[in-house]
Amino acid sequence: MESGAGKHWTEEEVKALLSVWSEKSIRKQLHGTLRNKGIFIYIAKRLQELGVCRDWKQCRAKYKNLKYEYRTVKYARNSGDATKTMKFFHDLDAILRYEPVAQLAAEENGRCSATEVRLNASPATDSTQ
Repeated sequence: MESGAGKHWTEEEVKALLSVWSEKSIRKQLHGTLRNKGIFIYIAKRLQELGVCRDWKQCRAKYKNLKYEYRTVKYARNSGDATKTMKFFHDLDAILRYEPVAQLAAEENGRCSATEVRLNASPATDSTQ
């Protein structure tokens, strides 16, 4: 299978990416990690085992695009626009809704770090606490 930069992802390839991404260990490593090349190299290898020939850059680009599209649809729905949809919204919602909300952690020197910032937590989970 040829894997050119401009080659579109098939539905099966996206499903394979989502299945690897949905694994708890992968989600945990991706959460809050800025330098994640190694994680995407591992994801690309896992996808090859599933018959999907994509390099780590393609995997990272697709990951970022799917997250962006998900956040756009999620924001639109929260704003009352139910017309905006995407194909894998429910799969992505299951993967992304459990990421922690922005939390500031006090460090030893008194500063705060905001490394756990995520904007895609659903407001429904906050109201139940």
